Amino acid sequence: MASKPAATVTVDDREVRVTSPDRVVYEATSRTPAITKLQVCEYFSSVGAELMTALGQRPTAMERWPDGWREGMRLATGPQDREGDGFYQKRLPKGAPAYVETVQVRFPSGRTADELCPTEPAALVWAAQMGALTFHPWPVRRPDVDHPDELRLDLDPQPGTDFADAQRVADLARKVLEELGIRGFCKTSGNRGIHIYVRIQPRWSFEDLRHAAIGFGRLLSQRDDGVTTAWWKEERGERIFIDFNQNNRDRTIASAWSLRARPGAPVSTPMTWEQLAAVTDPRDFNLTTVPAFVAEHGDAWSAMDDEAFSLEPLLELWETLPGGELNFPPDYPKMPGEPPRVQPSKKRADHWDADGNRIED
Repeated sequence: MASKPAATVTVDDREVRVTSPDRVVYEATSRTPAITKLQVCEYFSSVGAELMTALGQRPTAMERWPDGWREGMRLATGPQDREGDGFYQKRLPKGAPAYVETVQVRFPSGRTADELCPTEPAALVWAAQMGALTFHPWPVRRPDVDHPDELRLDLDPQPGTDFADAQRVADLARKVLEELGIRGFCKTSGNRGIHIYVRIQPRWSFEDLRHAAIGFGRLLSQRDDGVTTAWWKEERGERIFIDFNQNNRDRTIASAWSLRARPGAPVSTPMTWEQLAAVTDPRDFNLTTVPAFVAEHGDAWSAMDDEAFSLEPLLELWETLPGGELNFPPDYPKMPGEPPRVQPSKKRADHWDADGNRIED
C-alpha cells in the first residue's frame, strides 16, 4: 500500500512538511499503540516551548532513526560503522530550511563542525521529520561554546540495581547539593537512570566541569556505599555509577523531553523532586502521556535560569577528596595525570612506570 501524501505540522507561524506521515516509528506495546512519524512530529510540536527551554541556542546532535525504531535495532558506534540502524548526526545535513540554524563546535580531535543550534521549535520538528528521536545538546550556548553553563550528573544504574536505587541516590544528591548551597533539577533518563542538572556560571572549562562531577560523585559514594565513580565496569559492582565523563567536551546526554529509542516511546521527563519520588515506573512517561502531564503540571525546569551557581564548592571536593584523576573515554587523547587505560584485572604492575606509562620490552 502506498504511503499517504505528505502532511504538515504547524509550529507557531511555520508549517513543517512531514513525508511518509503514516510510517510506524514505534510498534505497539502493552502500554502504547503503534506510533507514526506524524505523531512524533506532533509530539515535538506540543512540547516545543519546553524543548527550547532545555536546548535552545545549544549545539545539538541529532540521534536519527530514519526507518523508525524496532527491538533489536542498533545505534552506530561511529562514522565508520555502516551497519547501524540509527546514528548520531553532528553536522547539519545539506538542504535544511533557512530557519534551521547552526553553530560551530570543536571536538577533542581539533576538528570542527557546524551543528544544529535550535532557535525555534520548528527546527526540532524539522529534525523529527528527518528521523530524529533524541536530541543531544552540549552544555554550552551560542556564542560562547567553550564555557559550559550546565553541570550534568548522570546516575546510571549498573546490573543488579534498578530505578528505585537511582531514586534513592538522586534524593541524596539533592540533599547534598542543598548543603552546598546549590539547586539541582531532575529528570528521568527515559530508561532506568536519572539525570540531575545544575545551572552554573559560564566561566569554567570542560575539564573543570568533569572534575566537579568527580568530586561530587566521590562525596556521594562516601555517604552511600551504593554509589561509585569507578570507570571500569568490573569495579562498579551493583551500584549507581556517576558517569562523570558525560561532562567532557562533545559528550552529551539525551535532552529533556526527548524520545528514547526503546519500546513504548519513553520520554526523558523533567519533574519536581516530589514527583520523581512518586514515580514507580519511568515508562509511564511516554509520547502518549507526557503532553497531558505538561499541560497539567507545567515545566518543572522553568525556573532553572533564575540563578546560576558557582562550581567552586564542587571543585573543592575534587581537590580535597582522595582518588586523583580518572580515566577519560577511549577516543580521547591521553590526558595529563590520567591512569593507564587498561582494565585493572589485566594490569601487571611491572609493566607500568610511576607516571602511568607502559614500559616497553
